[in-house]
Amino acid sequence: MGEIEVGMTGTAALVVEEAHTAPRIGSGRIHVLGTPVMINLMEAAALAAVEHRLAEGHQSLGIHLDVSHVAATPVGMRVHAVAEVTEVAGNKIAFRVEARDEADLIGEGTHRRVVVEVARFDKRVQAKLAAKG
Repeated sequence: MGEIEVGMTGTAALVVEEAHTAPRIGSGRIHVLGTPVMINLMEAAALAAVEHRLAEGHQSLGIHLDVSHVAATPVGMRVHAVAEVTEVAGNKIAFRVEARDEADLIGEGTHRRVVVEVARFDKRVQAKLAAKG
């Protein structure tokens, strides 16, 4: 799987633009950072923590998120997410994730990813598509 270790961290950041707001992504009507965008930033931080350590031909896929979005972030404010590896069990990796804007903690929780061999995974996806008929 590569050398993934507890304590490894990754980060991701963005400046909130109108395209990131709840109305633009279909998750609400108030022009603040949409929850799905915050979650995407947390997943990007998790990728940054581990993808560079995975064996050739392997990638990680998100399989579980349990996060809260506790504070609103207006357009123009910077958001920064951090993911820290908290457990490695076989091909599964657990993370503690959090996101902060320039003023507050805006979200936190846990995230799990599974490491897959891309070629094998793609075969299963293609078989599913073929079975659809």
